[in-house]
Amino acid sequence: MKIITTHKSADFDALASVIAASLVYPGSIPVLPKTMNPNVKAFLSIHKELFPFKQANDISLDEVSTLIVVDACSWDRLDGLRKLKGKKDLDIILWDHHQGGDMNPLWMCQESKGATVTLLVREIKEKRILLTPMIATLMLMGIYEDTGNLTFSSTTSEDASACAFLLDRNADLTVLNSFLRPAYGEKQKNILFNMMNTTQRRKIRGYKIAFCKVVLDGHIGNLSVVVSMYRDLENVDAAFGLFLEEDKHKCIVIGRSSVESLDIGKLMRNLGGGGHPGAGSALIASEFLNPGAVIEMISELIDGNQRSSVQLSDLMSYPVHTVTSDKTMADVAQLLREKGFSGLPVVENQKLVGVISRRDFKKMRKEEHMKSPVKAYMSKDILCVDSQKSPLEAVRLMIKHDIGRVPVIQDGEIIGILTRTDAMRYYYNLLPD
Repeated sequence: MKIITTHKSADFDALASVIAASLVYPGSIPVLPKTMNPNVKAFLSIHKELFPFKQANDISLDEVSTLIVVDACSWDRLDGLRKLKGKKDLDIILWDHHQGGDMNPLWMCQESKGATVTLLVREIKEKRILLTPMIATLMLMGIYEDTGNLTFSSTTSEDASACAFLLDRNADLTVLNSFLRPAYGEKQKNILFNMMNTTQRRKIRGYKIAFCKVVLDGHIGNLSVVVSMYRDLENVDAAFGLFLEEDKHKCIVIGRSSVESLDIGKLMRNLGGGGHPGAGSALIASEFLNPGAVIEMISELIDGNQRSSVQLSDLMSYPVHTVTSDKTMADVAQLLREKGFSGLPVVENQKLVGVISRRDFKKMRKEEHMKSPVKAYMSKDILCVDSQKSPLEAVRLMIKHDIGRVPVIQDGEIIGILTRTDAMRYYYNLLPD
């Protein structure tokens, strides 16, 4: 079975790319994520009979032999398909206008264009595939939305050429305008007002940058539109909105840039998100959520400095308290209480083999399990950082995976550990003299 899919919170480029790929790969099953942008939902509510979509829970993943991914290049951006990540006999085909990714495809077309559907239009032209006016309209919406009607700095001549091709296939601009018109109502107006009231302006490497942070009360749609308006009103080169959902320990970061040399997509990839040179976003989920720290991180990424004078050895805690894999859970529990630690690295022959934390004790159901060795309950998915990496890379790892500590490794041996407290020293210049 061949399936075609795209990223969560699908936009028109994602939807159009799925449809285009279904023409390029006939017989493949289009699989959409559960979450979609409001304007895409509105479009599908009217046109769903024309497009035979399925969702991940509608198919047997064990039968999937080929996964075709469009407008995404990372596993964590896909919805309900994580089971396929470890499938050995899976062929992956990738179409994307974003760079990077962790999918290891058998074949890919990954080029920097304004929209992914532009790449698929090229293939449709070469294969002389016929398009209906409705599909041509949908594909044109994908290009227009991702390029800001061909105005974003990421737009290329091939994007414009693809638009001309689709207009020749009777793409309907009236339909396009009715669905691409951004929703801006009372909620968005209030958010923009709050953004203007919390603005922090900075000048970094000659760029004028505006930051703001707003606490959300429930779901607010079209925040990307609001951030674009915010950038224009502040008259800056780039603007970043930090939108906090405090009850869910989440922070949505949305960036917009009007200058080609300031690549928002690249900045957001450092935060675990993605995007294009002119626009990007990232979702940070952590109980240790500090908007000020996120603003500092973005500022440093723009500066390109990354505090190169500060080394991990300046920040990490050492010597490291460790336990051997044959220690009992009872011994570890006592050590955690005595030292006040939330977790400890587990070693064998001085090599890091796992991590045991307080949350691992929740796996035990009986009192006699306290006599079991640590290796029975420790987490073997070890996230660590090489001693030669920058502090910023270690902190990114902590934020992305919501972990409280990162072991520092040198030649396979643990030489230190970076904790959340150490990370705060990095951000607030509290380094020891």
